[in-house]
Amino acid sequence: MELVFIDIDNTLLDFDEYIRRTMREGFAHFGLKPYEPYMEEIFHRENGKLWRQIEQGTLTFAELERIRWNNVFAALDIDFDGTVFETYFRAALYDSAIPVPGTMELLEALHGKYPLAVASNGPYDQQLHRLELAGMKRYFDWFFISERLGASKPAAAFFDGAFAQLNEGRAAPLPPEKCVIIGDSLTSDMAGGRQYGMKTCYYRRPGAPEGADVTWQVTDLRQIPALLEGSGI
Repeated sequence: MELVFIDIDNTLLDFDEYIRRTMREGFAHFGLKPYEPYMEEIFHRENGKLWRQIEQGTLTFAELERIRWNNVFAALDIDFDGTVFETYFRAALYDSAIPVPGTMELLEALHGKYPLAVASNGPYDQQLHRLELAGMKRYFDWFFISERLGASKPAAAFFDGAFAQLNEGRAAPLPPEKCVIIGDSLTSDMAGGRQYGMKTCYYRRPGAPEGADVTWQVTDLRQIPALLEGSGI
C-alpha cells in the first residue's frame, strides 16, 4: 500500500456527537424549544439532502450554509432565523475536536508505515484547525480538502487534484490501485475511491447501512491496520 487517504468527519472526528452537543447547547442559548433526541435525526435528514447535492455538484457550500438551518427549523416547527444559528453552529464546529473511538490507535499504527493523506469535503482552515486541536494533524503528510481542490468527493476532479499534487516530482505516477481510502460515507468516500480505482475501507458506524462493493468493511477503526498489513498490496 503506497498511500492511505482518510476522511475526517465521522471517521476521525465525531460529527454526530458534535451535533448533539451543539443542538442541545445552542437551543438553550437562543431560548428555543428544548433539545430532544429525535431532533438530531431531523438534522441529519435535512443536512444529508444538502450534502448529496454538494456531492453531485449542484449545490455550493455557501448555499448550504444559507439554507441548512432554515430547512431544519422548518421541519422542527421552530420559528427562528436559520442563518443566525448557522453562524453559531460554524463557530462551534471550528473548535470541535471530538475523536471517534480508536482514532489515535489507528493513526499511531499507520504512521511511519504508510504516507497518510486527509481527504475531506469542507472548509480548509476549519478542518486543519480541528485536526490540530485533536492532536491528529502531525500524523499526516498531505491535506486534500474540497475547498482548496475546487471539487468535492466523490467527483473525479477531487482525486485528480489530489493525485496531481502527489505525483509532483515523482519519477512514476502513484497508481490509484496501490492506495486506499478510509471513510464512513458510501456515497462520498467509497463511491469516489472505487470509481477512481482505489481500494476502499468502509467504516460502518452504528446504525449505518451495510457496505456494498467495498474492499473492506470495519466497525472499529482499530481493525484497519491488520487488514492493510495482510492485504499484500
